[in-house]
Amino acid sequence: MGDRLAALRKMLEKNPDEPRLRFGVALELLGRGRLEEGVEELQRYLAGTDDEGNAWGRLGHALRELGREEEAREAYRKGVEAAERHGHPTMAEEFEEVLEDWS
Repeated sequence: MGDRLAALRKMLEKNPDEPRLRFGVALELLGRGRLEEGVEELQRYLAGTDDEGNAWGRLGHALRELGREEEAREAYRKGVEAAERHGHPTMAEEFEEVLEDWS
């Protein structure tokens, strides 16, 4: 598993403007429980691409895990907007439910 992250980072160094690589690094970090680093990579990814909602939801989840509640809510709100804009009503509904069920 360590080889995958290293390989993704090496590819990202060669092509830093490739959003799929940045997203891959973020997912790899989140999967390892390295939430702060994963959040940073997701934020970089989202700053450079028009995500369809998935990354916003992952960002919201990670921020919530870190106790960064207001940032998490904002990420989910942006995820709803992105999902609706890209024609993913089910994803938008899932994020809306997360926001409604917030405790």
